[in-house]
Formats: sequence, C-alpha cells, structure tokens
Amino acid sequence: MRIVKELRSPLNRLFIYETSDGYRVESVFYKGERLCISTQVGCPIGCAFCASGSKGFFRNLSFEEIVAQYELLKEKLPIKGIAIAGIGEPALNVENVARAVNYFRERGLKVTISTTGYPIEGFKELIRLNHNGLTLSVHGIKEETRKKIFKKIEKLEELLNAIEEHLSTSSSSRRKKFQLGYLLIKDLNDDRENLKLLAETALKHRFTVMLMMYNEVEGKSLKAVTKEEYERTFLFLRSFGVRVTLSNRFRTDKLGGCGTLTIARRV
Repeated sequence: MRIVKELRSPLNRLFIYETSDGYRVESVFYKGERLCISTQVGCPIGCAFCASGSKGFFRNLSFEEIVAQYELLKEKLPIKGIAIAGIGEPALNVENVARAVNYFRERGLKVTISTTGYPIEGFKELIRLNHNGLTLSVHGIKEETRKKIFKKIEKLEELLNAIEEHLSTSSSSRRKKFQLGYLLIKDLNDDRENLKLLAETALKHRFTVMLMMYNEVEGKSLKAVTKEEYERTFLFLRSFGVRVTLSNRFRTDKLGGCGTLTIARRV
C-alpha cells in the first residue's frame, strides 16, 4: 500500500492509496484530528446517494491495508481518532475491521464506526467491538423508503433489536455510544411521516440522531434539501425532544464529505 496522491480543500485533506494489486482507495483527514478510513475496494451495498459503490465491489481490504491508511500518515498528521466510515461496509469485512479496531485502540486512538447493518451477523459483531461510537445509517424508517436507498438491506426492527439485546447486558453508559444516522434527501426521506417515525424510534431507544446533509454526487439524480429545509427538519425533530446533531462543515465539504469517496477518481 502506498499513497499516490493528496488532494486538499480549505477544510479536508484526501489521500489516495494504491494497493499492491493496483486498486485504489481513499481516506480523509478532517476536523484537524480524525482520519476517515476505508474497509473495502468499492462497496456492494449500492446506496442510491453514494459514489463509493457506483463502480461495484471488488474485494475486502486486509487488516494490513486498513491500518496502513493510518500508519502511512501518523508521522505527518496529528491523528487523534479513526472513523471507519470511508469506502465499504465494515459489517461485510468484520474480521479485519475487528482486528483494526483493537490495533487502533491499543495505540490510544478513539474509534467510531458507521454501518448500514448489512449483514446482520456482521453487524452484531461490530456492536460488540471496543469502539467509541457506532452510527447505524438508517436514512429512512419506512421499509419502502429504505429499499429505495439501499440495494442490500436488513429490516430496521431486527437491527435495533440487536443493539438492544447487546445493551441489555452492558452498562447504562454504553447506550450513549450508539446513534442513528439520517441523510436528508429531498423528496425521498424528508417527508413528515418518515421524520415523525424517526423521532419516535429515536425516543423509544434513547438514541441521538445524526442529521446529515446530502452531498450531491455527479451521476446521481438525488438532490439535497436547502439549508432552510435542513434547519426546519432539525427543529421538527427537536420539537419531539429528540437529541439531534448536525453535519459539520467538514462532512459537507465537496472534497471528502460523506458519500463522496470513490475508487475511480483520476490521479
């Protein structure tokens, strides 16, 4: 694994790596402290909004390739945390991801994970890891909405039950490490019915909602909501008493923002 190019914006630094067999993956250093890393070459989930799976899926990254994204940068950057939220679905590469989480934690790094929960067997393994936070990307509460977003999907009820089963044998503070990710997409999941169900689900399970802005991707027909619509959604969820966090400017940056990482970027 080697770094073949670095791209910069005023906010983020994106690194393109080449594997020994010629594939390319990306990581992003954002917020001046956290490195967002990839776990697969391409992605089989095929999220409707995401560039990462637009060229299909090629293979899992090995443990060595996952940690190399950090090792190749640790002397250059003040990395304090790792976000396993780049290209790929970590639940589909759970054995190597588990080893990597332990590796990073042993080095004093905070580790967060973002996952769609597919497949549920791998998701259950992710739940139990020694992470500092796990975001379950739901992006819709009604199953018909979720099927429009994800090509591969588990029933949301089963995913939430898996978390609850884990928390039933964990300390009460462990619940704070789980949250629901909701990417707001115009005319797809921004309707009041989905949002009301989101509020009810978050309250029932006492989870925070990470409300994310959609970064429009070339070749995708989906559209982002306006800033005003985004803020109204935030207030709507808060009116139910839901704890809501918003996308920061690093996650909405055109270079390396959520959903923009790709394996086909020109070098």
